[in-house]
Amino acid sequence: MADTQQVDAKADRKAAKLAKQITAFSKAHGGAEGQVAYLGQRGARIALVGEDGNWGNLVAPTFEIAQKAVEKSGITVHEDFDGEFAAKVRTGRYEWTRMAGIQVGGPSNG
Repeated sequence: MADTQQVDAKADRKAAKLAKQITAFSKAHGGAEGQVAYLGQRGARIALVGEDGNWGNLVAPTFEIAQKAVEKSGITVHEDFDGEFAAKVRTGRYEWTRMAGIQVGGPSNG
């Protein structure tokens, strides 16, 4: 029983830390919305898009911790990263250059 409590306490601390980071991102970008995606054994990705179009990602050790974090932060969470939500992302020259490089066998094609 004590082991379960330690695991739960550790998960709660991690969710609180992630929620704090999400809240800071939201404040810095005039608000934010997010989407949680399962990454398998690696955990879950929390994709964030600010009201100003800036974006970022956080990785949680489990999908459940990611869900707790977004709930604690109070942001709007989308089921999928598509449509109106995806259209809010503002990309710059770096992203377009990077994406084009990947498509034509650029630097990431190691």
